[in-house]
Amino acid sequence: MKDERLEIGVRVSKNTIIGNFILAFIKILIGFVARSTAMLADGMHSLSDVVTTIGVIIGLKLSHKEADKSHPYGHERIESITSLFLSTVLFLVAISIGYSGIIKIINHNYVTPGFSAIIAAITSIIVKELMYWYTIKYANEINSPSLKADAWHHRSDALSSIGALIGIAGARMGYPFLDPLVAIIIALVIIKVAFDICKQSIAQLIDEAASEDDVQVIIDKINSIDGIYEIKNLKTRQHSNRLYVDVDISVDATLTVEEGHNIASYVHNLIEEDSRIKHCMVHVNPYYKNI
Repeated sequence: MKDERLEIGVRVSKNTIIGNFILAFIKILIGFVARSTAMLADGMHSLSDVVTTIGVIIGLKLSHKEADKSHPYGHERIESITSLFLSTVLFLVAISIGYSGIIKIINHNYVTPGFSAIIAAITSIIVKELMYWYTIKYANEINSPSLKADAWHHRSDALSSIGALIGIAGARMGYPFLDPLVAIIIALVIIKVAFDICKQSIAQLIDEAASEDDVQVIIDKINSIDGIYEIKNLKTRQHSNRLYVDVDISVDATLTVEEGHNIASYVHNLIEEDSRIKHCMVHVNPYYKNI
């Protein structure tokens, strides 16, 4: 399962790198030919996708390294660090787009681009939206935070191309101010996406607990086992796309050590049936019925 997850993530990333590189080259070339600053900026945005997707591949490969003496809990958090890096890149790209739009409005620096820029923008919207759905499908399938972040980078590029299209079309129709105005709006949308990805990545890096729904599922599973009288000190923490679970259970004090251990083992195995659970630690306490 782990090797399959890595294989899927790397394959998807390599495919999108090829698509992004070709798309970036076309958009930058047409941006120069058609004198469209919006298309040039959009092309640079696509080129940044190539860089970030290379980061995704590196993060996926490093996070799938086996646990070793120096990292006994594994390397999964590298993927969360990669997602944090991607959110930072998204934020910087958004700031760049927004700043460019503001400067153009202040200086009234408007240019009427050629028609080829419209064709390039429409092509970019279609290709980048297809890349988003392709990437997010497999990101959800393997539950990869870095691949999800990369998918949203594709979506932000599609939004950027929509802004470029509106701006280019508006400029050719006699409303040149639409180009920088739409760029600012798109920048705000990208910032929101970057914030959400950053928030999730930080939560995974600082051991934030699982959701209340996930915790309740764990409690229900433990309560379904005969011989457990109490559940105490149930703790969960996120570990990249996985969870660690620690729980104390109380069993009949008259049971032998082996019988108590068997109940703990059953709890351990039942909880770890969920592929999202990386490890479940169970501690057994004696329960005195007459007290």
